[in-house]
Amino acid sequence: MTDMIEHPGRSGEPRQAGKYLCFVLGDETLATNVLVVKEILEYTTVTTVPMMPDFVSGVVNLRGRAVPVVNLAERLGLKREDNDQQRRCIVVVEAGDADDTIDVGLTVDAVSTVRDIEPDQIEPAPSFRGRVHVDFIEGMARLSDDGFVVVLDIAKVLSLDDLNLLAEAERAVPAPESAC
Repeated sequence: MTDMIEHPGRSGEPRQAGKYLCFVLGDETLATNVLVVKEILEYTTVTTVPMMPDFVSGVVNLRGRAVPVVNLAERLGLKREDNDQQRRCIVVVEAGDADDTIDVGLTVDAVSTVRDIEPDQIEPAPSFRGRVHVDFIEGMARLSDDGFVVVLDIAKVLSLDDLNLLAEAERAVPAPESAC
């Protein structure tokens, strides 16, 4: 078994074995590489920013900085119940490229675990014909008896256009000390 395989859908980019943060949105369990995760916050009040897309909830105050928050279920088009708000949290990820990054909070229903996933456990995203949007999916992780977990490509979930909107949201909120 090798430690690296070719990344599905992107030629020449190797994927290494690694740890993945698994989290819950509605009835779905999804994952993302822990290397993009900066921290996990207890859900807190999100300040709404006018004229943002529906998937942008607003911003939170993170140690004196306004950090944009994305409703991940809304962004991915997933239905979810608002039953268990006690476990809801915000996963802060670093998005962008090496030259220009931004911290973004992703609202999830619960964080479940961190798992080791080997490259040979990740299959390419299935090819659905029609209206199913799979651009955000890095692959499908085969987890023994647990079935599959969708592995998200955060860089695609938060595209450059989205990041520009989020940067606008960040700039639109006054610093906490100047708030009314």
